[in-house]
Amino acid sequence: MLPIPPHPHIAVLGGGITGLSAAWHLRQAGLAPVVFEHSARVGGAVHTLRAEGWLHELGPNSLMESAPEVATFIAAVGLESRRLYAAPEAKNRYIVRDGAPVRMPGSPADFLTTPLFSSRAKLGLLGEPFRARGAADEDESVADFVVRRLGEEFLNYAVNPFVGGVYAGDPRRLSVRDGFPKLHALEQEHGSLIRGAIARRNGSGGPQGRMFSFPEGLEELPRTLADSLGAAVRLQANVRTIRQHGTHWELEFEAGGVVHHELFSDVICALPADALSRLHFEGVPQPARLESLQQIEHPPVASVFLGYRREDVAHPLDGFGVLVPEVEHGRILGALFSSSLFPGRAPGGHVAITCFVGGTRQPELAALPEDELLQTVQDELARLLGANGKPAFTHVHRWPRAIPQYTLGYRRHKDALTEFEASAPGLFIGGNCRDGISLANCIASGQRLSIAVANRENR
Repeated sequence: MLPIPPHPHIAVLGGGITGLSAAWHLRQAGLAPVVFEHSARVGGAVHTLRAEGWLHELGPNSLMESAPEVATFIAAVGLESRRLYAAPEAKNRYIVRDGAPVRMPGSPADFLTTPLFSSRAKLGLLGEPFRARGAADEDESVADFVVRRLGEEFLNYAVNPFVGGVYAGDPRRLSVRDGFPKLHALEQEHGSLIRGAIARRNGSGGPQGRMFSFPEGLEELPRTLADSLGAAVRLQANVRTIRQHGTHWELEFEAGGVVHHELFSDVICALPADALSRLHFEGVPQPARLESLQQIEHPPVASVFLGYRREDVAHPLDGFGVLVPEVEHGRILGALFSSSLFPGRAPGGHVAITCFVGGTRQPELAALPEDELLQTVQDELARLLGANGKPAFTHVHRWPRAIPQYTLGYRRHKDALTEFEASAPGLFIGGNCRDGISLANCIASGQRLSIAVANRENR
């Protein structure tokens, strides 16, 4: 029999942002976390590449202060002085309409004059506050929700490209209740998206939603968290089996070619859905419940980074980027103006653009051979942004299974996780397959998990 640790000893499976956030908060609470990460690096999808004067984010490109807790967390881990807010012009967003980028309206006056929406669509928006509230328990698609409240044109030229940029997904298949809970809550709480947005803005008490990164990219965050945890982070540690022994948990894991066994008082699972579904449990009722997570769709996405000489791109790149609606039949989901967002992303006299290809819209394009993929993206940037000439730098990174899709019926996966936790006291599950896909969601998920563990240990 393995020796029982004299003090609470918590296993955290997964060295991404959720797991590291959970472990950091546990350490602050005086508990002893141990992070198990199967790969040779921490950060998960947060991965920054620095090469030849260029900085490329292979995964997420920015972090949003979507809640006060995000700023508090960044300050607490010691990164406040490293925070880089996005350039002021990043507030400009472009949407392709009739083959050309059109700036999204940034004010009511802009909305009245923008060519992005027709006069009919603008007038139709006046009726939104008077439209009936949907049933709270109805699992409605994002597309049906938007058409019901705002009309078809807003779906096509606002929400569809936004969903393509955030989820690489299809609004006709995503659940508004589970995929965009804040949008769903606006209607339920205020009966109108417009009234709800006004109410929240008036009650915000200050600016929210500022976008930021760090001088060496977002990977500064997981590296900083891992450094603060020190030897508590075990890389290339592959957990094979989790066994329940009364009030404790035995982990069987492989590290350095040797199989180890260790006891823990609690286990936090902060893994992607695929890895979570493959965990082997013993002594736990109905572990097959987690196997259903294999059904969660993760479309492939290719992140294509291109560096150009400034004079070779006609567009001013004065904004966050450009998104391509499905109705425009483009071959990219969108492009971020990376060097316009944050300094240090491109050498002097050059600009950096990050494009996303594939998703549920055109998954086959994400699998193109690299030369064809690069040519496809260059052709699209030439058409949309006037990017001519040969790029000075390119890099392609593929995510074969990128972002979990919170599709219609997704609640069954969340219910399975809740039921599994209830049947296995001391086991806690979080991450982007349960708590939301953004980095801010993952930070909050880690804190939620740490609080749950601390509450159990203090009982």
